[in-house]
Amino acid sequence: MTRIDAKFAALTAQGRKAFVAYIMAGDPDLETSAAVMQGLPGAGVDIIELGMPFTDPMADGPTIQLAGQRALDGGQTLEKTLQMVRDFRKTDDTTPIVMMGYYNPIYNRGVDRFLADASAAGIDGLIVVDLPPEEDAELCIPAQAAGINFIRLATPTTDDKRLPKVLQNTSGFVYYVSVTGITGAAAAQATEVGPEVARIKAQTDLPVIVGFGITTPEAARTIAGVADGCVVGSAIVKLIGEGKPVPEVLEHVAALAAGAHSA
Repeated sequence: MTRIDAKFAALTAQGRKAFVAYIMAGDPDLETSAAVMQGLPGAGVDIIELGMPFTDPMADGPTIQLAGQRALDGGQTLEKTLQMVRDFRKTDDTTPIVMMGYYNPIYNRGVDRFLADASAAGIDGLIVVDLPPEEDAELCIPAQAAGINFIRLATPTTDDKRLPKVLQNTSGFVYYVSVTGITGAAAAQATEVGPEVARIKAQTDLPVIVGFGITTPEAARTIAGVADGCVVGSAIVKLIGEGKPVPEVLEHVAALAAGAHSA
């Protein structure tokens, strides 16, 4: 059982929905992003989604693209991102951490080396948006063998014919992208998301977490209410990009978490 599995088991026992927060590693600098990361569990975050900065983030909108660019400009690397996780694990061995990003940095490091390093650092899951199920042998199956959940995205365009393929080797949870397009592009609507979540849950026992288009505590509450939880990324990253102090960022995160937990 991974930390992700344990977290969802605990949340289910408590009758609570999950709140997942996304931040970009190294944005705007290593010290600030590490301080935000350290404060997320205390702000009510159940699972941390840690972005790996990359030069060509095709699934991300302008807010997260800019965050990645700031991180890269500041010298953030995959090794520094792994070190952030190692440092976090010195004081927190229970909060699940999912690394989200693109295959290129992992491929450059070498899959076997990356998985060994990620597992040793304390990474629990991976979301790699540019590796489709047809490429599962490349990273997904080796990750599972290394004890790391491989979390797949389902979208409004994932029809009933495609869905079983998407779910085939997914573990940890299913990430449902609530809107068609890039991150931060539109607001998620519970009336549209609810039936889609039910459709996915009819084909899997995994929790379904909804992301994209959730920016307020009320939106977190309504979306979490029709799923097993929600993810907020761009709304948090935007505050960091505006240079808000870490305590203010965490205060906003706490309000979003409270919204999700009230569902």
